[in-house]
Amino acid sequence: MTRSILLVEDNPVDVDLTLRAFARRRLGNPIQVARDGEEALTWLPRWEAGEPLPVVILLDLKLPRVD
Repeated sequence: MTRSILLVEDNPVDVDLTLRAFARRRLGNPIQVARDGEEALTWLPRWEAGEPLPVVILLDLKLPRVD
């Protein structure tokens, strides 16, 4: 099973640019997007329940709601 990449980014333009860059590289990893820190934290219970951890987390530095 290919592990996912978690992108935590609130700027839609940056999300689009990042997704396009990964698509150009033809990475086989699914990319999950969290739009703020609070949404990113919803992944913790999944990982604690045994869902595979992402291979990498790309995290914006200044996020709305939970930073």
